[in-house]
Amino acid sequence: MDERRLAIHGGPKVKTTPFGTGKRFGEEEARELLEALEQNTLFYHHGKKVKQFLRDFNELYGVDYSVAVSSGTAAIHVALGAAGVTVGDEVITSPITDQGTLIGILYQNAIPVFADLHPHTYNMDPASIESRITPRTKAILVVHLAGNPSDMDAIMAIARKHDLKVIEDCAQSYLCRYKGRLVGTIGDYGCFSTNDFKHISTGDGGIVTVNSGDEEEYRLVHAFADKNYQRLQGQVRRDLSYLAPNYRMTELQGAVGVAQLKKLRRICETRRRYGDRITEGISGLRGIQPHQVYEGGTCSYWFYMFRLDLDALTCSRAEFSEALAAEGIPNQPGYIPEVVYLQPLFQKRQAYLNSHFPFDLSDVTYPRGLCPTAEQILQTAVRIGVSEFFDEQDIEDIIQGIRKVTAHYQKP
Repeated sequence: MDERRLAIHGGPKVKTTPFGTGKRFGEEEARELLEALEQNTLFYHHGKKVKQFLRDFNELYGVDYSVAVSSGTAAIHVALGAAGVTVGDEVITSPITDQGTLIGILYQNAIPVFADLHPHTYNMDPASIESRITPRTKAILVVHLAGNPSDMDAIMAIARKHDLKVIEDCAQSYLCRYKGRLVGTIGDYGCFSTNDFKHISTGDGGIVTVNSGDEEEYRLVHAFADKNYQRLQGQVRRDLSYLAPNYRMTELQGAVGVAQLKKLRRICETRRRYGDRITEGISGLRGIQPHQVYEGGTCSYWFYMFRLDLDALTCSRAEFSEALAAEGIPNQPGYIPEVVYLQPLFQKRQAYLNSHFPFDLSDVTYPRGLCPTAEQILQTAVRIGVSEFFDEQDIEDIIQGIRKVTAHYQKP
């Protein structure tokens, strides 16, 4: 049998063994949960687990202050609220992201503005960010997509020049570094998610880092996550001066987080090694554009996404994806179907049912072609899952699958 013949055409599959799997939760989480239950309280202010989770996280990240919240979406909303983002302000962010990045902007009745992306890191292009700044701009919300650090030196320089707050969305980017610095510690705030689809899980949950190290700012962030109550050092202050949500983390989430955090270095290091090996294995292939990491950076690969140069191939993206799946390599065309500004919410300018507020405060529009590189990324990208439970052979099979399909469809 011809080994080069694609499986989709009747040839032998590259991947003939199952991908490695494993258990995310075990006795460590069970012990922490039992201890939480034995406290006879699951409220963060009275219990010990959320406090321990934050102490451990702060030590790992080298920060003095962080606040636990109920989700990564909540973390971003809390950071925006603490940053003073309010009615009619503009916040510049990425068009390739989850809705959770955008909810807090709109809940603060601010206007999302989208910057275009670097074609191969999939993170915001600093030049595009600067071109979107207006007198209404209040903050830059940086999305470190898939565990890949953004160009933070350039972004921070722009922020300082225009007196803007910088909020880092690190939901997919645990322990990735930009020029040696952990992302989430570079901007004013870092926002993390611990939902069930991230590097570590507490079911749902999140963390906001307060990178100024200023205690008063920490108190502000802490209060914004808890109805503007300040529950600190055994005391409770209820001096309400403006609206804030209730985004508290429970002791059960904190307990699982304590155990999960102990596994985080290993998880991220394994994913980094695997993702970098995929890049090494597919670099130089005509028709393939690997997932790029800035020099001096490290990526913790929540997923691996490469792009197709369709001018160098005889197939469509859909045909390539189907052929790769037939080789035993699960994959997904793109990351999300369309850039977020093409969703009905933005096209109808409707954040709230039966209302155009806050969009009617702004002349910002969301036409197709607004961020052409981002749109092209989603039309040409192929996403592959990466897991710390994979073994070395799984990664080599992924590489060989991509190489085999590419070789078949390369133009002469």
